[in-house]
Amino acid sequence: MTFVIGDSCIKCKLTDCVEVCPVDCFYEGPNMLVIHPDECIDCALCEPECPVNAIFSEDELPADQEGFLELNAELAEIWPNIAEKKDALPDEAEWREVPNKLKYLER
Repeated sequence: MTFVIGDSCIKCKLTDCVEVCPVDCFYEGPNMLVIHPDECIDCALCEPECPVNAIFSEDELPADQEGFLELNAELAEIWPNIAEKKDALPDEAEWREVPNKLKYLER
């Protein structure tokens, strides 16, 4: 079982979740974070820390977020690991409520 970061993280990339992860399974792209499914220990500490509710348990992944399971696995293999909280993106507040942001994902 793993946790998955979904659409809401895109263009927000808040890193509150990273600080509480005991195994450092988060990876950072230009405008989104992902969780490495083989490293996640399903501790659930990250989920309540996400200010934009972008983190889901794999078994509770909404239907419209299912593609993010594969996307997290793919991008975690190429993006660098992140283990410490960073400043938010400068315009993240403008993107918090925007739905369907996959088209804005920067690889």
